[in-house]
Amino acid sequence: QVQLVESGGGLVQAGGSLRLSCAASGSIFSINTMGWYRQAPGKQRELVARITSGGSANYRDSVKGRFTISMSRDNARPTVHLQMNSLKPEDTAVYYCHLIMVISDYWGQGTQVTVSS
Repeated sequence: QVQLVESGGGLVQAGGSLRLSCAASGSIFSINTMGWYRQAPGKQRELVARITSGGSANYRDSVKGRFTISMSRDNARPTVHLQMNSLKPEDTAVYYCHLIMVISDYWGQGTQVTVSS
């Protein structure tokens, strides 16, 4: 089993910053990709950013230049971070961590990000 523990969500004013982190633990083999998705009320879940184990990253257009995704090993656990700067009210959503391994994928429980205008 794999567990994904997210942290770093919260309430921030427009123009502010937040840093999300997601630490993976358990039976982890051959990570392919780690990433972040988000889902706003009444909308479909959408990809925000993802990064491969080789360090290749891609972002949805609306966050390019504002968000940065990175991967590290914190306390020996694969961890993905999302640095979010210049936040906008339209970034408000529940953010979900996603882990893809060779034959399986896992989701975190979600963390709320609210940006006030």
